[in-house]
Amino acid sequence: MKFSYNWLQSFFKRKLPIPQKLAEIIHMSVFEVEGIERTGNDFVLDIKVLPNRGSDCFSHAGLAREISAIKNLPLTFEIEKLKITEDKTSKTKDLVSVEVKSKVACPRYNARVVIDVKVGPSPKWLRERLEVCGLRPINNIVDIANYVMLETGQPLHVFDAEKITGKKLVVRYAKKGEKIVTLDEEKYDLDSEVLVIADSEKPLALAGIKGGKGPGIDSKTKTVVLEAANFNPQLIRTTSQKIDLKTDASLRFEYGLDPNLTNIAINRAAGLIQEIAGGKICQGLVDFYPKKVLPQKIKLEVEYVNTLLGVKISTAEIKNILTRLGLKIARTGAGDIDVVVPTRRRDLVLPEDLIEEVGRIFGYEKIPAKFPLASLAPPERNLDIFWENAAKNILKEAGFVEVYNDSFLAEEVVKVFGYNEQDARYIGRRTARYSEQDARYIGRRTARYKTNELVETLNPPSSDFRFLRPSLLPNLLKNIQTNSRNFSRIHIFELGKVFKEGKPMEKLMLSGAILGNSFYEAKGVVDTLFSRLGLTGVWYDEYRATPENSKVSLWHAKKSAEIKAGDQEFGFLGEVSPRILSEMKISQPVVLFDIDFAKLQKFASEEYEYRPISKYPSAVVDIAILVPLEVKVEEVLNVMETAGGEILADTELFDIYEGEQLPQGKKNLAFHLIFQASDRTLSSKEIDDICGKIIKNLEQNPEWEVRK
Repeated sequence: MKFSYNWLQSFFKRKLPIPQKLAEIIHMSVFEVEGIERTGNDFVLDIKVLPNRGSDCFSHAGLAREISAIKNLPLTFEIEKLKITEDKTSKTKDLVSVEVKSKVACPRYNARVVIDVKVGPSPKWLRERLEVCGLRPINNIVDIANYVMLETGQPLHVFDAEKITGKKLVVRYAKKGEKIVTLDEEKYDLDSEVLVIADSEKPLALAGIKGGKGPGIDSKTKTVVLEAANFNPQLIRTTSQKIDLKTDASLRFEYGLDPNLTNIAINRAAGLIQEIAGGKICQGLVDFYPKKVLPQKIKLEVEYVNTLLGVKISTAEIKNILTRLGLKIARTGAGDIDVVVPTRRRDLVLPEDLIEEVGRIFGYEKIPAKFPLASLAPPERNLDIFWENAAKNILKEAGFVEVYNDSFLAEEVVKVFGYNEQDARYIGRRTARYSEQDARYIGRRTARYKTNELVETLNPPSSDFRFLRPSLLPNLLKNIQTNSRNFSRIHIFELGKVFKEGKPMEKLMLSGAILGNSFYEAKGVVDTLFSRLGLTGVWYDEYRATPENSKVSLWHAKKSAEIKAGDQEFGFLGEVSPRILSEMKISQPVVLFDIDFAKLQKFASEEYEYRPISKYPSAVVDIAILVPLEVKVEEVLNVMETAGGEILADTELFDIYEGEQLPQGKKNLAFHLIFQASDRTLSSKEIDDICGKIIKNLEQNPEWEVRK
């Protein structure tokens, strides 16, 4: 917003600082100065007024009050104290009347009449001030209205009284189908949401935005009606956006104006018309003001001021600052001050607002910088979040990408994965009402469809949101299905809740999927996860598909395992069954893991056992053994580790083979045996002796054969 330096100077008797210095003072106080430009004998200050100060500082008078407070300079020209001389031979009420249809849309409306005016060019000083502020002079009457708006912040409008039908101004909403042509020759179609100023027949102006061409001032005008009104800010903003028209008036109304400013501005404009255009001010002021806005009183505690600002300011200094800001001191008590806030300061509502003003005028640079004194108490540790983050980080480090899927399953997915819908039982929502003899019991049950595993939502928006997911795996496989078109290797995981009938209904699960790799890679990832989370005693038990579930099972009948800790199962690991892959049109094998995260947390531990790394070399021996198909890998490992003792540092299964070259009903298991001692280098004889012992123990089972 542009301000004239010479205009600001006219409010003071003493010389203001040079424009550059004044701009610096204003900038440090509260506003942002965006530029200074010389125009003839004047300077233009381009100032960005903050929104909370729009009600009083979108004007030269408001900015002058700010400068007065900052520099402690007394104002010698105050618009509020100006007096006007009325012509007692003519009365305003005889020439115009006002009707306001909505006091919410228009809380206040003032009108004055000036007769015997002479329309012509404005004096040079007035034209120059308007031009400096970016407005084009038109004629003395219109220019005075614009001038007063820039001076006081209150928009005004002037009508040619002889062009007002019925000598009546009506503030109302437009009727559907009404039109108006504004002063700039633009035509607008109106509706019932647009507030207008009308006469007894037609709209004359868009309220708070722009005047119409019909009652405009021209060279023949002799009697003018001055309008100064207060309009609802939200209404003006909505209308301005609706018709796509922004003006200086609408800008001021949108930020909210003091209703008590209207009579000050209209009297100032009438006085200038009398002075410049030779008019006579009719006696009386039409004033629609049903609910007066009164100054607010705020109690300010001196100790609170000093505590909040962090510096000691005396009561006398606080009162001096508040008085300089134009606030009134109603009472000073023992340690507190009653402050009366003028209605133009709509931003001052709380004691903290006043304290901010005191600090601003006192000078923030005078407040010493101090480090805050506070005790920092660490928040209570949330183990759920801790283990969730730990698991996620481990999998991300292993090359997995976390996904977030919907908590729903579509009907087509339910069918693919074999969830049973036939046994659905509709519980339904109903209010159970019983008689007075039954103690007037009123109950409400939750609406759900119930199946063996699924929970069906009530009134789903589409079939894709019909069921709550009982597992994370179906949606993970849909992710694989979608992305396998572009990627041959995919590693994804999800940590989220699943929903099943029973208690608890919700369960937190950790599931992952790998496309394009083997069961053993997935097992290695899961083992790493368990190791990093401090789980011990975890082992894998063979998954046995029963005849009842083999046709609908997600898991491959021969390449899946249950994950156990002790005797408790808490997860599954394995390949997806060929049936599921075929129905989902996934051409490569997919390995999944599905872990009950709540159980995993119970087994997890932050305690680690550290052992020194042996400085002596290790030796690796490979061994292969033929065993019946039903033999578990764990059984073979137990025999080897028992026979190997401490020297057998580790065993690794690296191959399982089943094929035509082997005897019927047999499979070949191949292991790396890693031998290492902590106190010496092992000799070949020691290693051979231990290997012999391991082979002997293995072959004690007549159905096991070590291949040599």
